[in-house]
Amino acid sequence: MPTPERTSREAILAVGREILEADGLAGLTMQAVASRVGVKAPSLYKRIRNRDELVRLIAEATITDLGAHLRLAAAEPADAAARVAALAVAFRAFAHRFPAGFHLIFAPGPAGRRPAHDTIVASSAPILEAAGALAGPAHALDAARTVTAWANGFISMELAGAFNLGGDVDEAFSFGIRTLTSALETRAEA
Repeated sequence: MPTPERTSREAILAVGREILEADGLAGLTMQAVASRVGVKAPSLYKRIRNRDELVRLIAEATITDLGAHLRLAAAEPADAAARVAALAVAFRAFAHRFPAGFHLIFAPGPAGRRPAHDTIVASSAPILEAAGALAGPAHALDAARTVTAWANGFISMELAGAFNLGGDVDEAFSFGIRTLTSALETRAEA
């Protein structure tokens, strides 16, 4: 087995994210991570203080990863409405790729598991900028919250299999984006 010096925090977090996606939050234990990185569980405590810190660091890594995906999505379209739409699509794609991580970053939890404020702010920058360009600087935060809350709700329902009335879920998502961007543009003009 590798010595603790050969086990990096990055490797621990990467394995932790894999376990989270495969086994859910309940399966994310210090023992499971230690086994996968090839050390005994006590060795992890030289890199990670406890399970709450592990969960917090995984949430932060997930938010950082999401922020990078959003920055890439926002780089393409020049039009503000198209940028907001691209961000919503990227947000949804990320949630489908990492559903457990997606749920983790939006789930309530004890203070020791909450991501650092700076991490959240950095990852939110693309949607704040696009929403501000669409709805106007005075409404940037409100518009970003509206888009994020709608997308989170829609995606959470979708991932839970809650859309049982038929119809095309992809079209419903597109309809929601068009409706939101249109409403936000109208707000900017008011």
